[in-house]
Amino acid sequence: MNPHAQPNTNFDRIFTQCRRIAVVGLSPNPARPSHYVSRYLQLQGYQLIPVNPGHRLLLGEVSYPELSAIPEALDWVLCFRRSEEMPALASVAIAKQARCFWMQVGIQHDTARSSCEQAGVWVVENRCAMVEHQRWQAGR
Repeated sequence: MNPHAQPNTNFDRIFTQCRRIAVVGLSPNPARPSHYVSRYLQLQGYQLIPVNPGHRLLLGEVSYPELSAIPEALDWVLCFRRSEEMPALASVAIAKQARCFWMQVGIQHDTARSSCEQAGVWVVENRCAMVEHQRWQAGR
């Protein structure tokens, strides 16, 4: 799928209403997209909740071993994992009553998208949250 062909009119709602972001697959390596995209969002005022079983603290925030281990409510689940992991992550996002399920560039899954849409969760796939946020800000 061409990332620019996917219509999404929810960016205004996502970027204004979804302030708490669970980042699944956040890396401690500053060269990795999961790190610099997350850091960018953090600098924009979003609250990050890292999900990485190998680290206790990432970007100054407590990291959880898995999405289901996060005790508080989530607004947005931002995924930096392989496409085949998306259905399970989408199920947890739905159970946690997340309002947005975002699959980064190169990640998409029909079943995950369909499950989220049926549950009323906004879905974005194969797009970069940092790039879309910058475009959104420029258009405001």
